[in-house]
Amino acid sequence: MKFAAIADIHGNCAALGAVLGDIAKLGIAEVVNLGDHVSGPLEPRRTADLLMRFGFPSIRGNQDRVLVEKRAHLARPFGWLDDSHVNWLASQPATLLYRGEVLLCHGSPRSDETYWLDRVTGDGLVVPAPIEDIEKEADGVVAALILCGHTHLPRVVRLRDGRLVVNAGSVGLPGYRGAEPVSHVVEAGTPHACYAILERAAGAWHASMRYVPYDHMSMAELAGRNGNPAWASALATGWVR
Repeated sequence: MKFAAIADIHGNCAALGAVLGDIAKLGIAEVVNLGDHVSGPLEPRRTADLLMRFGFPSIRGNQDRVLVEKRAHLARPFGWLDDSHVNWLASQPATLLYRGEVLLCHGSPRSDETYWLDRVTGDGLVVPAPIEDIEKEADGVVAALILCGHTHLPRVVRLRDGRLVVNAGSVGLPGYRGAEPVSHVVEAGTPHACYAILERAAGAWHASMRYVPYDHMSMAELAGRNGNPAWASALATGWVR
């Protein structure tokens, strides 16, 4: 069994198109989507239309949840979403058991806002989480493969009982500023779009990451025009400056 996992597109339709092209070139027929599909200053409507057309098994991210909760108060800049898009977001579950054996979640199985495989220190550094904390968050999950997103940092962690936890990275946003629990910056270090390939072989799950080039400068310029310099920097370079 082999499939691709995409996450944290954040309205970057150019990156999404490049990733889907790469997946097709590799002959991978199945794709799952781990949430945060459209939020941000890029192209939410085009991105939502594309995802709705493909109909991938999808879950909602924390930003998707917020959009649905605030749907009555949504401003409509940048060709924003209409009711069909918001209803599509609202229809998505917080978690999903894919093909009866792979758990899809956004932050962690318990929360769409948890930094699961990484943590933020008191002085604002983003560092790998201890294995004990990662395993505690997986208590009660029987799936041998657990997929997550949210931090935009691709990570693969093999739990000591053999289960595999994979953060698929971010298709559309390689860096951002965060506020909780303290101010911090997440940076992937490359402007390329990222996704994960999952494969079961000899009875065990394995993961690899793919980095896909695309016209990232057009998206950086769009973010800048739409008033988000931190995103413009991240999209241009992979770093927030």
